[in-house]
Amino acid sequence: MRIVSLLPSATEILFALGAGPDVVGVTFECDFPSEARTRTIVSNTTLPAGLSPAQIDAQVRARLAAGEDLYTLDADALRTLDPDLVVTQDLCAVCAVDVTEVDRALDYLGCRGRVVTLDPMSLSEVLESVTVLGHATGHVARGDALVESLRARLESIAAKVRGLDRPRVALLEWTDPPFSSGHWVPDMVQASGAESVLGQRAARSVQITWHDVEAACPDIIVVAPCGYRLEGARRLAEEILEKGLVPAGVPLWAVDADAAFVRPGPRVVDGIEALAHIAHPAVIEPPAGLAVMVRDASVR
Repeated sequence: MRIVSLLPSATEILFALGAGPDVVGVTFECDFPSEARTRTIVSNTTLPAGLSPAQIDAQVRARLAAGEDLYTLDADALRTLDPDLVVTQDLCAVCAVDVTEVDRALDYLGCRGRVVTLDPMSLSEVLESVTVLGHATGHVARGDALVESLRARLESIAAKVRGLDRPRVALLEWTDPPFSSGHWVPDMVQASGAESVLGQRAARSVQITWHDVEAACPDIIVVAPCGYRLEGARRLAEEILEKGLVPAGVPLWAVDADAAFVRPGPRVVDGIEALAHIAHPAVIEPPAGLAVMVRDASVR
């Protein structure tokens, strides 16, 4: 089987299932596992590099309003790879090439590859995506075992935090302008033994104001900007702190969003473990390299 993955999360799932040798095409963002970087890149971004969060937001809004694409699909590469299976999404025009463009490209090229669309909105649907790809690639047993192991880790977290106070966590998926968390991320906060404020489960992330953040009375603020790794998230968290946008006395954390939060694959459970440590540091050990405290609760 020849597989083209147009989602970083799908690429992670495919390799976790043992289907990595069949993956022949990926996106420019597919960087986990590292072996994925050796595959042909068939999708790239149209946004220039080096933009600030505010500039990215402005560019995305302008291009979507004009009906312009944020991603390009390399039709020549797709034709050469001649995939049997293409994995894409129809969830968010800001996240990846959508299924409509993929269907048009395959029809134009005369490719007969099957298209599988993954559109998880909740944590349970993220786990279901593993099962879907397990069936699509013939790795059913491996998929079932992976989901079982992820559920066991979630139950372990639940057992450790059961009966503890649930701090109010405001998780921000963007900082300029601020956006609340959405889709499966509020479920992640809940699964960590905390209460998600601002974001709504199984709903899209929405723009909010810093007044909304303060009015939500969070006990903890977590910066998890889509498209950023830990160091970039730390820098953005420090910027909003320097601007006086973080309510006094509220601990501020930054996390590796791309590794374990905004990509709906197996590593979201790593993200939940990181959030559980942030919410309950006395009972949950921190996963390495996923979170850093930017301001302690004692700083006012």
